[in-house]
Order: sequence, then structure tokens, then C-alpha cells
Amino acid sequence: MLNRTAFRMFSLALIIGLLSLPSIRSAGAQDPPRPPEPKQTQHPKDPKDRKGAQRQGAQADEQIAPGEDRIVLNTELVLLDVTVVDQNNMPVFNLKKEDFSVFEDRIKQTVESVSREEVPVSFGLVIDTSGSMRSKLQTVSDAAVMLIKQMRQDDEAFVASFKAEPELVQDFSADRRELEDAISELYTSGGTALLDAIIATADYAHEKGKQRRKALVIFSDGLEKNSSVKEKEVMEAIKEDEAQVYLVGFIDEDMDEKSLFGKSPAKKAKDLLSRIADDSGGRAFFPKDIGEIPAIAAQIAKDLRTQYVVSYYPTNDKRDGTYRTIQVGINNTSSRKLIARTRRGYYARNEQGKLPTASQKKIRGN
Repeated sequence: MLNRTAFRMFSLALIIGLLSLPSIRSAGAQDPPRPPEPKQTQHPKDPKDRKGAQRQGAQADEQIAPGEDRIVLNTELVLLDVTVVDQNNMPVFNLKKEDFSVFEDRIKQTVESVSREEVPVSFGLVIDTSGSMRSKLQTVSDAAVMLIKQMRQDDEAFVASFKAEPELVQDFSADRRELEDAISELYTSGGTALLDAIIATADYAHEKGKQRRKALVIFSDGLEKNSSVKEKEVMEAIKEDEAQVYLVGFIDEDMDEKSLFGKSPAKKAKDLLSRIADDSGGRAFFPKDIGEIPAIAAQIAKDLRTQYVVSYYPTNDKRDGTYRTIQVGINNTSSRKLIARTRRGYYARNEQGKLPTASQKKIRGN
């Protein structure tokens, strides 16, 4: 009887013990470790803090330091098309990066890169067809056709004429036949609105040309009479549009006599054409004989293709719409005097990527 009672008590204790094991095991168990929360990337609170797209040539540099958030620095890369000639006006092609010095607003800049290669060009043939050009039109047309024949793959050109106002004769085209046909249709009459034509065609080249390098080749006798704009406005348009201007001036020697009030008409015409060309980084030619025209056309074609491309990030990174003057020098150790030709400055874009004087243009190409 005692043994049966003891057995029942032992069995009851064993059952109670077995029922208690899950509770004991649960009490001693721990939750599995959770994976760490990913770090949140911090972004500017105000979307205006992020600068938008820059103009052609602009680049964004990204610097990421270990253990730090990403920092994006937007800096505009300035590209300069530079022609270098010696004292005999012969082009120089063997220069390296260390041979160039660039100053912006008289502050020396660090040259990022220098390259020299033939690049495609978007250019305009702008021909004075006023009455004063009647005896020269055939010579000018022949010179324009020579430039068309020297076009390379991916080049494009347009043809414009001007009398009392500019007129687009043939829009941008890579078809030489179309361009030559447009040249053949030109005729002379009326007055001369040279400055109006420069603004209109520079605007058109800037807005419609698909290549980065843009230029105007203008044939005129320089007798400005009928423009609605002043020389200062032309200079502003050239700065904005960043088009190199090559001017071929047919100046009558008969006009070279000095007037009672200062410079002769010929001298005034030459000075005007030279100032416009120099400010744009282009060049002015004044042939005295028809036989010089083929060589001039060949020189312009070579200048357009074999320029150096000099680039730098400006130390002044403010996007305030101000005009920055540029001067390029050659660190020459030889006895040769080398001259660098390029545009004399540029407008910095504002925070919206716009130029400050865009609304002031009086004539725009369509």
C-alpha cells in the first residue's frame, strides 16, 4: 500500500516537472539580434540649394570622404578657343599646357587642360549686299564658295545677307550644294546695316548651331550707315553668344583721305571691323587685291579648325551674372614673340543659368 502511494506521488511530481520545462526554457531564451538600421542620407532641406544644369562646358565635381555624407560641388568649366601665332602671323602648333597662362579679372587661374584638334564648326557666311558692295560682290561670292568647299564632316553653315536690314538666305545646312546655290542668288541694293547684321547672325549662330565652336565670317566694306544699334550693343551680343567673328573688309583706298573732323571714312571702317573681330577672338583682314582672297579664305578655315582648347575652373565661383575679363599669355622661353588670340571675357551665369543681358537684345534670329 505504501509502495503504491509512493509511486503515485513520484508520478505526479514527474508530470508536474515535465509541464514546467517549457516555461523554464522560455524564461531563459533571448530574442535574436536585429540587423542595424541603415544610415539615412541627408539632403538639403530647400531644393533651391541644389544648383541646376549649367551651360555647355559646365561640370559637377563630386567629393566623398570616408564616413561622411556626399558633398556635391558645382563648378563651371570655362573653355577658351585660342589661336597662337608668331611675329610673322604664322600659327604655332607645338605648345603644351605649361606654356599657357590664363588670367581672369587679373587673377591667375590654374589651367585644367590644353588640347589641339580639328573640331567641327557651326559658322555663318554673312555678306554685305548693299549698293556700295556692287563691284565687289562677285569676289566675295567666290571667297564664300571657297569656304564652303573646305567644309569637313559634321561642319554646318548658314548664309545671310544684309542691306538696310539682315536677311537669312539659307539656314544651317551641311549640304554644300544648298549653300552654294544660296550664294549665287545674292544681289546688291540699298543701304548698309552692318551692326544690326552682326547681332542678328551672332544670335542665330548661338541659338541654332549644333556645334560648340561657332563663328561668323563677314564680308563688308565696313561703311556702317543704317543700323538701329550702337557698337557697344554689338560687343555685348558677341560676349553673350560666344561666337568668333572673322571680318573681311573691302575698304576703298579712295576713302583714305582724312576729313576735316578727324579720321577718314576708311580709317573708321577699319577700326570698327578690327575692334569687333579682336573682342570676339577672331581676326580682321583687309585685302588690297583680289588675288589675296583665296589665301585669306584658307587662313580663316585653318584658324577655325586648328585652335587650342584651353580650359580652367575659375577661382571666382560666384554665379552673379557679372562679366569676367580674360587674358591668355604664352610662357615663351624662345626668342620668338608669340601672340594668343581668344575672346576677351565671358558672362558668368546666374543661379537660374541665365545671362544678365539676354532681355536687352534688340534683334534675334528665328
